[in-house]
Amino acid sequence: MSFLSDQSPAVNVESLYCNDHRWLQGWLRRKLGNAHDAADLAHDTFLRILSSQAFNQHYSNEPRALLTHIAKGLVVDHWRRKAVETAYLDAISQLPAQHAPSAETRLLIIEALVRIDTMLAGMTPRIRQVFLMAQLHGMTLAQISEHMTMSLITVRRDIQKALLACLAVA
Repeated sequence: MSFLSDQSPAVNVESLYCNDHRWLQGWLRRKLGNAHDAADLAHDTFLRILSSQAFNQHYSNEPRALLTHIAKGLVVDHWRRKAVETAYLDAISQLPAQHAPSAETRLLIIEALVRIDTMLAGMTPRIRQVFLMAQLHGMTLAQISEHMTMSLITVRRDIQKALLACLAVA
């Protein structure tokens, strides 16, 4: 039975949901180790499908391939977020109670850190290294050029690319 038909995309998603939601949630539960996160990511997977412009053009005979493709990306995002969140919470646990941020502030900071982490992960290793040398270590472009044995023009281009990546997530 073909997954797609002449029906509207919403009907196709409804059919996919009815046929495969339980399977997807079980698959995610095995990957994540808990039912709550699995339910959240299964929900997010179907939201991605609903918002996809290319829904009817891909995976027409393999709907579970579509589900696992989207869900795998969401699992990676989930683990990345958990790692960032854990690192931040470990860092602030060292603060005296009176200096600890509120729950709302913690959430905003974690969201910003996740966006920064995603932005950095999207850079090539060289551009990321050049950017971090400039931003975290305060190195000048000339110092980076010398340290990386690159031309000053290449360092400038890499910084420009990194800054454009920053603007894209801002």
